[in-house]
Amino acid sequence: MRKTLALLSLMGIALINPLWSAVAQVPNLPLPVPTAPDILLPPIPTTPQIPPLEPVALGSCTPQYACLGWDEQILGQRGKAGDRKALLASIDNSLRYLAKKEAIAAYQNYPIKEITLDRVRRSLLRFRQLVVSSKSTAQLQAAVRREFVFYKSVGNDGKGTVKFTAYYEPVYTASRVKTSAYKYPLYRLPPDFNQWAKPHPKRIDLEGKDGLLGNKSQLRGLEMLWFRDRLDAYMVHIQGSAQIKLTNGTKTSIGYAGGTDYPWTSIGKELAKDGKLPLEGLTLPRLITYFQRQPQELNNYLPRWERFVFFQETAGRPATGSIHVPVTAERSIATDKSLMPPGALALIYNSFPYPTSVGKLERRTVSRFVLDQDTGSAIKGPGRVDYFMGSGKLAGDRAGITGGNGSLYYLLLRQ
Repeated sequence: MRKTLALLSLMGIALINPLWSAVAQVPNLPLPVPTAPDILLPPIPTTPQIPPLEPVALGSCTPQYACLGWDEQILGQRGKAGDRKALLASIDNSLRYLAKKEAIAAYQNYPIKEITLDRVRRSLLRFRQLVVSSKSTAQLQAAVRREFVFYKSVGNDGKGTVKFTAYYEPVYTASRVKTSAYKYPLYRLPPDFNQWAKPHPKRIDLEGKDGLLGNKSQLRGLEMLWFRDRLDAYMVHIQGSAQIKLTNGTKTSIGYAGGTDYPWTSIGKELAKDGKLPLEGLTLPRLITYFQRQPQELNNYLPRWERFVFFQETAGRPATGSIHVPVTAERSIATDKSLMPPGALALIYNSFPYPTSVGKLERRTVSRFVLDQDTGSAIKGPGRVDYFMGSGKLAGDRAGITGGNGSLYYLLLRQ
């Protein structure tokens, strides 16, 4: 479960060229301005707003055609093989969640009375039927306009502005035993964690300034994996899960098991505050390059995020969201689950980096149907969305430079 956000090997991230072109592929539409991902920036301060969503008429969404139900990646020529299959799988994951007792509890006190578990479930079932039966994008769009109501997030400004970031599931190499090379541990959840007194110990108390507190740590004996690079282990804390290549040639995976009770701290913003890097244009690749060139700075900055994360082995299972179903690459999002309807069908509008035929990344403004299946400690308020990019190198490359302000809509059947 991704609590810290929500997931390329470190080498893959470091190879990102920060000068990649950002070319929009949708003409005559205002492009969202790219901003740093959530590892770099703290949650946007917001004043609690009730309701977090408001129904909108289709005409009020122009020029953002997102609200009309466009998603050329499902049925159009710009789609890729398996994209519709991935959407259907993500819908099925949400339907499984909505059949559980935890979903019933989550919707009992949802702040918008007309958004009920039954309506969300029926909306998913009908939308799934339309995706399967529609012969063209236009046919699907027409059916969505006819049968669904759009609820727009009020955003972080009350006007619908939503900040987007992306996360991914990294792939790292680790050892089951400590060696001279593999010496930075990840820890299991302490069996008595629920009895820990608050305030909890801080990161520096649990792993030391250099991450090597070892036998002096109260976590001694709970080590589950050892990493060669401290930043690798830290990135797993950030992303909340990882696929692992073990040094003995086998593979496994790890996922979130719990975390100490401290808020998100932006390491990127801390560096900028100290004048080490400019905040404007600061991306994850630039941040990692900085630490690779000055590894001693890890000891100064990583402890500033006081929260500490514990993991469990998941035996190769895919990354799992906060509603306890797998998250699907480019079809799952993370939002503030105290405000947004868990498992629901949504439509996002933003620009994202896409690979080109020459091996670069360029930005393209798109609308995509997604399922709301995750959350994160940096994802607070109605104006935040974290977009799951998938696993591995390319997913991390893309997630590292994703940002911008866009829009978020939820789709529900007309009552």
